[in-house]
Amino acid sequence: MAKTDWHEWHAKYDDPAGSLSKRLGTVRTELTRILDARGSHPTQLVSICAGDGRDVLPVLAAGRGHVSAVLVELDGDLAGTARREAAGLGLHGIDVRTADAGALDSYLEVPRADVFLACGVFGNITHEDLETTIATLPQLLAPHASVIWTRGAERTEDPSASTGDPVDLVREVFAQQDFVEDTVIRPHDAGFRVGVHRFVGAPTTPRHGGHMFRFIR
Repeated sequence: MAKTDWHEWHAKYDDPAGSLSKRLGTVRTELTRILDARGSHPTQLVSICAGDGRDVLPVLAAGRGHVSAVLVELDGDLAGTARREAAGLGLHGIDVRTADAGALDSYLEVPRADVFLACGVFGNITHEDLETTIATLPQLLAPHASVIWTRGAERTEDPSASTGDPVDLVREVFAQQDFVEDTVIRPHDAGFRVGVHRFVGAPTTPRHGGHMFRFIR
């Protein structure tokens, strides 16, 4: 399978009427809602496969100095863009790591997340890795953390061997672990879904040296 050109993929954000731009707006709205609900409590945010940080950075720039963030992105150019954007927005407490978000060692010394973003991830990994990732999250999350995730609506986009609606598949995997569903947004005019699940279990001891997932696209 040909690997995705992620620079070309990010260029689709330039179409304001496109599905990707609409997804971006929805993710930002949900992130804003969650952060507003936390008030002024110190908040640790982690965004994996964060790209150039556009899901997160503009939201944090809107007067949220109580939020510290770690963005993990494998592509050095995209990570560099995120660093420059954070600096240009005057954001402090932003750690952009050029690292493999699927590798547990990439989270060494990262505080447990109160808000965790996995946007653009679940449609690029196998069903087995989806299960592994969600089962591993308690190693990375603080109690009562919120997880924001995205998934395409089309079954043909699902790289796993599973059948059925891929969005509902993600929901089922979360339901098998210590998470409760907050919301799933299904626009009628776009091919994306945005979900939010809340962690209701106990954090587990971090284990290093393994992988949660590997992109297969």
